[in-house]
Amino acid sequence: MSELLTPEAATVMNLPRRDAQDKLRGRTKYTIDRARPDMLHAVLLRSTVPAGRIVKLDVSAVWDCPGVRGVVTGHDAPGLYGIGIADHPLLAIDTIRYHGEPIVAVAAETVELAREALKAIVIEIEPVAALTTMEEALAQGARPIHEDWRNYDVLAEGGSGSGNIAWEAKSSRGDVEAAFARPDVTIIESSIGVGRQSHVPFEPRVAIGSWEDGRAHIQTSTQVPWTVRDVTGRVMQLPPGHVRVTVPPVGGGFGLKFDASIEPITAVLARMTGRGVILENTRQEEMATCLCRENAEIRIRSAVTAEGEIVGREAVVLMDCGAYGGEQVFLTTMTSHTLGGNYRVGAIAITSRAVYTNTPPNGAFRACNGVYNTFALERHTDEICAAMGFDPIAFRKENVLGDADLGPTGQVFEGDVLEPMLHRMDALRERTGTVEHLADGRLYGRATTVGTWFVFVGPSTATVNLNADGSATLVTSGVEIGSGTMVQALPQIVAGQLGLDPDQVIVREADTDAAGLDAGVGGGRTTVSIGAASVAACDDVRQKLLRTAGEMLQAKPEDLVLSKGRVEIAGRPGSGTTILAVVAHAQATTGPISGSGAFTAKNTPAMAGCAMGHFIDALDIPVFVVHEAEVAVDPDTGIVEVLAYRVVQDVGRALNPRAIYSQVQGGVVQGLGYALHEEVTITADGRIAQDGFETYRIPLAGDVVPVAIDLYEGAPSIGPLGTKGAGEVPILAVGAAIGCAVSNAIGKPVDRLPLTPPRVLRLLHDREPRPAFPHIAPGWTQNTPS
Repeated sequence: MSELLTPEAATVMNLPRRDAQDKLRGRTKYTIDRARPDMLHAVLLRSTVPAGRIVKLDVSAVWDCPGVRGVVTGHDAPGLYGIGIADHPLLAIDTIRYHGEPIVAVAAETVELAREALKAIVIEIEPVAALTTMEEALAQGARPIHEDWRNYDVLAEGGSGSGNIAWEAKSSRGDVEAAFARPDVTIIESSIGVGRQSHVPFEPRVAIGSWEDGRAHIQTSTQVPWTVRDVTGRVMQLPPGHVRVTVPPVGGGFGLKFDASIEPITAVLARMTGRGVILENTRQEEMATCLCRENAEIRIRSAVTAEGEIVGREAVVLMDCGAYGGEQVFLTTMTSHTLGGNYRVGAIAITSRAVYTNTPPNGAFRACNGVYNTFALERHTDEICAAMGFDPIAFRKENVLGDADLGPTGQVFEGDVLEPMLHRMDALRERTGTVEHLADGRLYGRATTVGTWFVFVGPSTATVNLNADGSATLVTSGVEIGSGTMVQALPQIVAGQLGLDPDQVIVREADTDAAGLDAGVGGGRTTVSIGAASVAACDDVRQKLLRTAGEMLQAKPEDLVLSKGRVEIAGRPGSGTTILAVVAHAQATTGPISGSGAFTAKNTPAMAGCAMGHFIDALDIPVFVVHEAEVAVDPDTGIVEVLAYRVVQDVGRALNPRAIYSQVQGGVVQGLGYALHEEVTITADGRIAQDGFETYRIPLAGDVVPVAIDLYEGAPSIGPLGTKGAGEVPILAVGAAIGCAVSNAIGKPVDRLPLTPPRVLRLLHDREPRPAFPHIAPGWTQNTPS
């Protein structure tokens, strides 16, 4: 009986989503559903050139247009914002840096009137030659896309950038030059190129701004309410406390909604007009300015002995951040931990650059740059094995990171995780059986790949209030973005800690006026960070609850346990009283019972001097995956069919296996889109060509393959109850597994994604040129000027 009453045992369950029926039946109220008839509707005038100077901008005639109530230009909100470096204006002021950049916002009584009023704007733009590729942007003497880059505010320590390099992050451990100079090593080099990927959440970005009691109030579809609060304050030159942000349920995010590009516009218009203002991107706007997963160019080389020891590794990664630094500045950090992860390496040096181009800005996307860095590292690993005659799986088992091994920044890893997971994959394959027979005459390939990711920790707070009916209310800045964390994991954690049923835990909608600081929902951090803060808040509540119950029952608080809505004396089932009665007694005598908690990273140390320009020097919670794909390639059409897919995922502790399985299945399908279908191209005039469902191919029902899943528990974690985030990492190694399996099937090197049928046919007929990046120097030191 006592085991059933422990918080740990009470927390683990296969809890269904409480919001499933409402979402299936259309009852969930998203941001757009909060619109009122008296609100104004805003639209944006966007640039139709990728680069230029605004010579003339006259909006005076717009005020005479029917129904117009507000007009805003960049001069109405001149503050710059960004991550790491403040380089981004809310609306273009003097310079156009990408096709689709917003210049003017108009608010009118209807959307149609606002769009008609855009025609009255007089604007003249003097075009300049656009730099739409990183090679052009990094060319000798290239025009600076940001002429005033030297005057930008650097918002984080260690900032390093110049000209068209927005930010540079470097890591260096050991004597790499000596490793490559050894006479007993073979040097293998690989070059990898990847394109952009569009998030395509069902709900586009939408925000509602109002001006209430001298403060801005923004309701928005966002993953980061506190970022929206701070950015709005910065561009409007308001104290952040003068901005309130509330977040209804979000119809998908995947990292797209980490920015704050439209919310401040609604606040500026609301202050100007005194009316509520709603701004919603059309699907075309959303996809044309959608903060894609960035395109990247990677050069990696390794020095390997005949025995299979990796004694040295160098890598350079160029990340296209588009016109503004945005999340890419922060994401440069990830390269060391993903491209430099997975394997034990003697000496290693990595540099990662976010490069400005005259293209729409890119942004965070599930597992961020880890998806393509894992593809690059795993393809490089297979090329090592092919060149030196190693078995790919045996090589991985021998070289994956283990207990006490060093990461690229000198971090010391704890525990053997990846090697046992590779053995678990062997067992999973044996249980499920391989399916080469399903290739039916097509080219068959199978590959096993590994991946290293991490949980973004960062600050979180939580408050738990016990209510008069015995239920509990959890107040945080967490956002339900579709992953289910806010309606599954957090109610489980609070219920388990307080002896309640999850249905008795109310999770309040995010509100920056009601809840404390939170770094945002993404990076697999919600269950860990907000969960840990919730555990701390529950501990505070439990102590107060047991103290009051002890007075009522004439028992010591330490002799009492919470279970199934009751406070009982340990070892005496049926004794005690209900939590409801204890709450009522407390409210009548000492006051309502509530508690608060907080959590942040423990700051795992890196080796001194190994990490430069990083936002995260080491991984507080590393997460590992092993993926395996079986594919069939039609040599006549180039079509790749995924025959089977298997995943072994490090979850720390599975609080809700049912929820994790759904996350893994969904992440794999999204990864299949990246690997096989989803291609974003930039036109000659700097536009994203695929700006609708007609031109952008996402996975369809027929592309879905059931995933065989094994959850690996027990790896070290500082998360509550030993948990790790499970929603981010399932996509991590999909591109790698598919790319390696296709390469094995066709007997050709695969060094680009996505593997669309035309590309596969070109590979089969030796017509696909291998990537060549002349703007990446051959040696690491030449790419990292002091």
